Amino acid sequence: MTAGKEQIRGAGTSGVTPGVRETRLTDAVVADVVAPAQALGYVVFDVDLGGCYDKEGLLDRTARALSFPEWFGRNWDAWFDCLTDLNWQPRAPGYVLLLRRVARLRQTAPEALDTALAILEDASRVWADRGVTWCTFVDADHDA
Repeated sequence: MTAGKEQIRGAGTSGVTPGVRETRLTDAVVADVVAPAQALGYVVFDVDLGGCYDKEGLLDRTARALSFPEWFGRNWDAWFDCLTDLNWQPRAPGYVLLLRRVARLRQTAPEALDTALAILEDASRVWADRGVTWCTFVDADHDA
């Protein structure tokens, strides 16, 4: 069983275990995360960060993948606000964010990635307080 499937199956009745975790996001792991999450009615967002090398790229690619509204201010505060709102998305019992191919960003802007992961962890807690699961899977592959 892959790490992703363990996170889905190991979460009990609430579905995916909330929070941020790093795992190698192979196609098999992604399939093991996506299928059970969707079966639970969760919305899955897939963000390809291949070639992304800075904060602006991270914010833009995430905004595009999650269909952020035009008012998104392209800064950390606005990113957090959008991540914890999502009223333009279908209501769901949970959300799964896949951050794939982060190696280049990890090498060129590690502080931006660290900040993003901390914000995603905070967003997970905000959603949990509302009774909604938020889980982020970050590709642990360190090869650019």
